Amino acid sequence: MSATPEAIEIAAAAARAADAKLATDVVVLDVSEQLVITDCFVLASAPTERQVGAIVEAVEDALRDIGHKPVRREGTREGRWALLDFVDVVVHIQHSDERNFYALDQLWKDCPEIEVSGLGEQNPDRPQDSGQ
Repeated sequence: MSATPEAIEIAAAAARAADAKLATDVVVLDVSEQLVITDCFVLASAPTERQVGAIVEAVEDALRDIGHKPVRREGTREGRWALLDFVDVVVHIQHSDERNFYALDQLWKDCPEIEVSGLGEQNPDRPQDSGQ
């Protein structure tokens, strides 16, 4: 079983919103084969706590605009690792240090990546963390 089209649509909207706020290393993973509780993870990074917060707000606003509110939010105050749970999609926005340390990309490396068009177009010259 793979991620539902609705979950992919929500994840893509979250990824684009994060990208618009200049998140780095934005990745959407189909975790539906590994987890029964959600279909997709969106992973995004930022170099500062303030930018993590801005990305959180942008993702919440974008998904609210298409009719989705998180059922749970964690870590949004600290700005180091924010988790937004939209049931079928879980968004992880991490400070770059946390992203490198916890290496969720490696933990879920067997899950297929979902290509999202338009990522990186806001500023194609921006460097990516690539610490994964």
